[in-house]
Amino acid sequence: MRAYDCDVLVVGGGIVGLSTAYAITRAAPGTRVVVLEKEAGPALHQTGRNSGVIHSGVYYRPGSLKARFAVRGAAEMVKFCAEHDLPYEVTGKLIVATDHSELPRLHTLVQRGRENGIPVRELGPAQIAEREPHVRGLGAIHVATTGVCDYAAVAARLARLAEDAGASVRYGAEVRVIDRRSSGVAVRTALGEVLRARALVNCAGLYSDRVARLAGDDPGMRIVPFRGEYYALSPSRTELVRGLVYPVPDPAFPFLGVHLTRGIDGSVHLGPNAVPALAREGYGRLTVRPGELAGTVGYPGSWRIARRHWRYGAGEVRRSLSKRAFTEAVRRLLPEVTADDLIPAPSGVRAQAVLRDGTLVDDFLFAQSPRMVHVLNAPSPAATASLPIGREVAARVLAALG
Repeated sequence: MRAYDCDVLVVGGGIVGLSTAYAITRAAPGTRVVVLEKEAGPALHQTGRNSGVIHSGVYYRPGSLKARFAVRGAAEMVKFCAEHDLPYEVTGKLIVATDHSELPRLHTLVQRGRENGIPVRELGPAQIAEREPHVRGLGAIHVATTGVCDYAAVAARLARLAEDAGASVRYGAEVRVIDRRSSGVAVRTALGEVLRARALVNCAGLYSDRVARLAGDDPGMRIVPFRGEYYALSPSRTELVRGLVYPVPDPAFPFLGVHLTRGIDGSVHLGPNAVPALAREGYGRLTVRPGELAGTVGYPGSWRIARRHWRYGAGEVRRSLSKRAFTEAVRRLLPEVTADDLIPAPSGVRAQAVLRDGTLVDDFLFAQSPRMVHVLNAPSPAATASLPIGREVAARVLAALG
């Protein structure tokens, strides 16, 4: 192999890929890093289409990567935004039980939060009303460390910082071929450009499993895309929500349910629900990519999810197809809302890793092979946790370089 064009190629210019590039330049100055992003700019998919919440880590199993990285990442994200004059606000949030059957799960979250080192406070109905006068519930917990920010702005700043440190971020550079040899890795982009590197990092998000297979590795999972659909409150009704309000999540799923989010611009988003997408970037109901859909439908894990969780899925589909049903879900938390108060808002797609047996991977998932590091599952709270994730991936690839 001829002289290397760089030391590390990072595939994917979302917040995780850019955080990884930034972390490499900080941990090992002089390391030549190139980020390849297929779109015309950074953070146009999961990073730029989420609700902007800085998650506290209260939901995640103690000791898991999600718990450790979210708790650490939330504090670091607030500090990063403050240091770089990016918009953010630490608002705190309520997790509200609206049915007696949810109270035991709420108490479990209190214990989990405390095990994760997160300050949580239990509230009764009167205390809920003090914080959110229009929200109704039987009980709640208040999580003080939750906030909101603009993750697309964070990603753009990480790109600039990495470039200032010598990295190259190339847009419109979709990876088509990966040729792995004993001495390094060669990549050919859609434009025909060939780049040679000592190692490769896969942060391709919705296409992370495909990039792994391009590199000759079996990821042992498949990305199954779930579209998250949002509404926004009419501007005349945004006073109904002061901060962040969440339902008590179902522990069987990695989704948090329809919640209320006041963003840094003062708008209030409601959602998301989660329905199977018909394309990996299927942001609209009518967006279909037959090859991608066939891949999802033909994967045994997809059918096993459907058989195991069809009741839950049917409810999500009902809320997708019926604005009235979506409004009913919102009204459990916010009784004054009507369907006329809801305005359609842009959707996102979650890159959810699924095993062949239908298991939804519920933690961040990394894999390694010679000269390769793959980030195979990094949905929410990956944006919150992006700074520690980037350091973790950087440490792995730098160790691989020796």
